[in-house]
Amino acid sequence: QVQLVESGGGLVQAGGSLRLSCAASGRSFSSYVRGWFRQAPGKEREFVAAISQGGVTTYYADSVKGRFTISRDNARNTVYLQMNSLKPEDTAVYYCAARPAVTMSTITTAALYDYWGQGTQVTVSS
Repeated sequence: QVQLVESGGGLVQAGGSLRLSCAASGRSFSSYVRGWFRQAPGKEREFVAAISQGGVTTYYADSVKGRFTISRDNARNTVYLQMNSLKPEDTAVYYCAARPAVTMSTITTAALYDYWGQGTQVTVSS
């Protein structure tokens, strides 16, 4: 059974940092693009970051560029999201996702990701 399991969420003050992890099991995701999305209450799920299969190329939403860093360890089948300088507007449930090789223009499209984790809550207090 294929599973993506996020961890590392929690409550942090504005300006603080958190590191999210997403461990995959059931198959290798080394040939898959890995991504992070988030969903705040009353809002649609939005793209946060993605990383290419080899980890060379990364993509970020404008709202997190310069503050968040995505990375991956294919030997551990795990993707990470380092979040620095957190703001209250970063509060959301964060989901990791995976999909096969993509056209770069669709990297932010949630509906095109095949595998999803259950989500981890991140709350940033002001």
